[in-house]
Amino acid sequence: MVLPAAWGRAWFQRGFLGILACRRPLLRGSMILGLILCCCTLAVLAGTVEGPTSVPELRRVDVVLGCSYVGEGGLPRAFGGSQHPATLVLRGLSVTDDGTLGDVTNYEIPQEDRSSSPPIIFEASVEFQSSSNNTSLRTRLGSSITLDCHFALAPGFLLSSLEWRRQHRGSGRSLFRYNVGSAGPTVQPKVHVDVEQLLGSGDASLTLQEAAVDDEGTYICLVSTTQHQVQHNIQLLVAEPPRVRVFPAEVSFKRDETITLTCNIAGYYPLDISVNWIQKTPEDEVEISLSNARFSSHRQSRDGTYSITSYLSISSATVQAPATYTCHVSHVALEEPISVSTYLKAPEHTESEGLIGGAIATAIFVSVLFIVLRKKRAAEPKPEQLLTASE
Repeated sequence: MVLPAAWGRAWFQRGFLGILACRRPLLRGSMILGLILCCCTLAVLAGTVEGPTSVPELRRVDVVLGCSYVGEGGLPRAFGGSQHPATLVLRGLSVTDDGTLGDVTNYEIPQEDRSSSPPIIFEASVEFQSSSNNTSLRTRLGSSITLDCHFALAPGFLLSSLEWRRQHRGSGRSLFRYNVGSAGPTVQPKVHVDVEQLLGSGDASLTLQEAAVDDEGTYICLVSTTQHQVQHNIQLLVAEPPRVRVFPAEVSFKRDETITLTCNIAGYYPLDISVNWIQKTPEDEVEISLSNARFSSHRQSRDGTYSITSYLSISSATVQAPATYTCHVSHVALEEPISVSTYLKAPEHTESEGLIGGAIATAIFVSVLFIVLRKKRAAEPKPEQLLTASE
């Protein structure tokens, strides 16, 4: 099966790393010894792609790349030498078939055209091929995650050993090691490699169970034969989102009172976090960011996660009720910030204030009534005056 150069370059950039063994140059006419300069050299062989993906079935194909050939003793064109177009054919390359390969065919050497210069064709076989779909992964606490590592060997080549190592902050540790022919693997708790899949299909992937903060680091997959060794480095990050609570959930002011609102943020990892208080009243067209919040120091739990508390003080003398106060929290483990609010109700009269007000109103009413009655009584004629008038 043959794939064109453009597809070959794109596929290499998705994670191919291999050991190539040149068989022979196929030349029509005289044999010229020299140096081959491939336009797609090892630079394209080193690329990888982030993120875990499913691993489709492998297919063996031929990949054709355009190259340049410089004769023995010659220099590249930039140095005054001459270059000749050439073709590099990678035979029997194992690639993952995601359904886009279609009906590809084996590469056939073109027939010689005597009217033109003979083609220069180089063939190479892949002895040892290794790939990984991961360069960086993120997981939550307590989750299980699989770190991808696959390899393929040409006929006649045998796996010698597989080792997974974890490197973090200057220290390293072997997590899994298996030597072919030994009684069994050496394995640390919480990690698993399927030895049957390893020997059968070249699946060297490692599964980590119940991830913890201490499991962060660079995981190294080392695949070895008697002649070659390749490795893949995968960065594993742990990110746990915070839990956010605001209390009290609803408050109201008394006369000349100051209230402290509390936003408790707990259970997050890594340490960096952003906390912001927002105020919104019915009269405000936009939310107002508040800068007078206070914060506790960071606290770390036994599981490695962190917590912090933010305090916001509001006074009846300076704020307007009703209003909504919101604690906004941003963290790398959150797709969107968390917003939790508390509601400040309009001032309410207390029972004592109601009694005092009622007593005052009653006293005023009684006073007014007394004055009115007194004036009315003063305006009425006295009995003596009535007798005199009748005489």
